[in-house]
Amino acid sequence: MSIIKNLPFEWLVGLRYTRAGKRSGRNSFISFISLISMAGIALGVAALIVVLSVMNGFQKEVRDRMLSVLSHIEVFDASGALPNWQETARQAFMNKEVTGAAPYVAGQAMITRDDTVRGVVVRGVLPQEEPKVSDVALQVRRGRFDDLRPGEFNVVLGGELARGMKVGLGDKITLIAPQGQVTPAGVIPRLKQFTVVGMFEAGHYEFDSSLAFIHIEDAQKMFKLDAPSGLRLRIKDMQIAPEVALDLSRVLTGDLLIRDWSSQNRTWFAAVQTEKRMMFIILTLIIAVAAFNLVSTLVMTVTDKQADIAILRTLGSSPGSIMKIFMIQGALVGLIGTAIGVGLGVLVALNVDVIVPFIERLLGVQFLPRDIYLISALPSDLRWPDVWTIGVVAIVLAFLATLYPSWSAARVKPAEALRYE
Repeated sequence: MSIIKNLPFEWLVGLRYTRAGKRSGRNSFISFISLISMAGIALGVAALIVVLSVMNGFQKEVRDRMLSVLSHIEVFDASGALPNWQETARQAFMNKEVTGAAPYVAGQAMITRDDTVRGVVVRGVLPQEEPKVSDVALQVRRGRFDDLRPGEFNVVLGGELARGMKVGLGDKITLIAPQGQVTPAGVIPRLKQFTVVGMFEAGHYEFDSSLAFIHIEDAQKMFKLDAPSGLRLRIKDMQIAPEVALDLSRVLTGDLLIRDWSSQNRTWFAAVQTEKRMMFIILTLIIAVAAFNLVSTLVMTVTDKQADIAILRTLGSSPGSIMKIFMIQGALVGLIGTAIGVGLGVLVALNVDVIVPFIERLLGVQFLPRDIYLISALPSDLRWPDVWTIGVVAIVLAFLATLYPSWSAARVKPAEALRYE
């Protein structure tokens, strides 16, 4: 209590005006409108935190599924072949961020079985090295990744691709490479029969429906290459992949091209970032509407307290002090509403995995059918920089909403305000 008593009188009066008034129905109504404004700010802040956390969760989920198949960084030669990939890998490991390296062959082909034809991306790998740069071996649901042996022409297909081709383990499929053989009759496509020895499920439709793995030596024969296409690298922190790729471009020798995972999927990540920005703007408007409700609250308070303002002016208060009183009142409403909203939003965002299943059981619905979305739980990734940004934006909007009513209060003329009292 002693701390409150030692506050400047502007704070004391502002705090008193913020509390619920009980002297008249008008005061009670003003306090009710103030509570509504506070609740609106709280709900807007909480909604924005929860929505951005869920969007971050989806982005992280998709990114992790993509990177379970893709590598963090790819290094390949401009000529299309990297003969001395071991030396390139040795040089790459000089960077402390690089933790794994594996060669690969990449090419496009047609896959056929009976009357079914699909376009696929064929990736030739070394089964013993691939786990160092991707999680494909762990995602094989049927068969074994290690069954990709040189010269046996075995293949591991994505689950969606296998279902679309209606093939199972042990079935034969035919790969048609665009690099054909030149004969007197013209160019004849290269065809090779492969045996399905595994199926993987990355949880990302693009890869599950269009990717096939074969042994790197079989891929070199298939695409008429004398060496791997390039080298795939894994690093400790995928968030700094662009910086690591830039460092490697200065260290690695040869006419090499280097790209990181973010540049490979630039369009998708740009679309996600644009969606997040638009969602932030849209939901910030909800906070703005609630914050500017403070304008009507403070205008009504100024009208109701004109006699008090006049008395304070006659006692020597400056217009600046009067303005400060009502700015304090509005800022406190915004600050309390923001604090409640941040607490509620963080609580919900951290417990989405519990709250959503409860709502699903209560309503008897399923928001994310696994057979459609491949995930059954709503992901959430709470990021504290987003929370602080939302909180600051809400407080700033609430503060801006206090300016006009406070300025109006400072312009009240004591004589006119007391004329009818």
